[in-house]
Amino acid sequence: MTAPNRTGDAGECWLILGATSSMARALSRKLAERGASLLLAGRDMTDLEASAADCRLRGAAMAEAVRFDARDPDTFEPILERMAATSGSLNAAVFVGSMPPQAEIDADPSMIEGVVSDSFTGPARLLQALAPMLEERGSGTIVGVGSVAGDRGRVGNYVYGAAKAGFHTYMSGLRNRLTRSGAHAITVKPGFVDTAMTWGLDGMFLVAPPEAVADAILKAERKRQNVIYTPFFWRYIMMIIRAVPEPIFKKLSI
Repeated sequence: MTAPNRTGDAGECWLILGATSSMARALSRKLAERGASLLLAGRDMTDLEASAADCRLRGAAMAEAVRFDARDPDTFEPILERMAATSGSLNAAVFVGSMPPQAEIDADPSMIEGVVSDSFTGPARLLQALAPMLEERGSGTIVGVGSVAGDRGRVGNYVYGAAKAGFHTYMSGLRNRLTRSGAHAITVKPGFVDTAMTWGLDGMFLVAPPEAVADAILKAERKRQNVIYTPFFWRYIMMIIRAVPEPIFKKLSI
């Protein structure tokens, strides 16, 4: 492997996986405004290039679009090389996931593999390779965006919820590992957020803007929090949902 060129300075570099999502875009802009270097990763390179240009205008030390597909491990190595070649603090935020309608998955169970790859195993595989870099430098934060759907299996999205539950458990173990070296990992569990994934869904209420999620993430980073719900009241909503006895819960359509 040839040594890649150095990118960025001794400040902070953030890898944003799933950077075309509205939550990721909001976080990227806020990080750009504080002068971070950014690697915006996803599949839509045209969109990513536009976001990178916007971030540079907002003050990013560096902003670059890189291709990432959670279902294609061949896209991982170039990203890892770019991160290794960046000096300073290494950080990552994972916004990757897919949530097709449960009815479509019920009709075609082969879709399960894609949902799990997008929402859990693909990002986890990349983070597993990134973790040693943070440990070596003794700093950095990994933000894993899961979902309140992972707190309990519900009839409306139990495959997606199962993938996010697995991701939550992975983030818990990763946090336990990284803390020994001075790095950190944060699990973020959003409720309903105004994103492309939630557009047109029935039963939406108390929908949060993506900027509110980005603010919550940055606050959690500053305070080195472990698990956050955003908006905060979802912690209490999910406490109630988890407490419903199974004989009653399995009769509910939520």
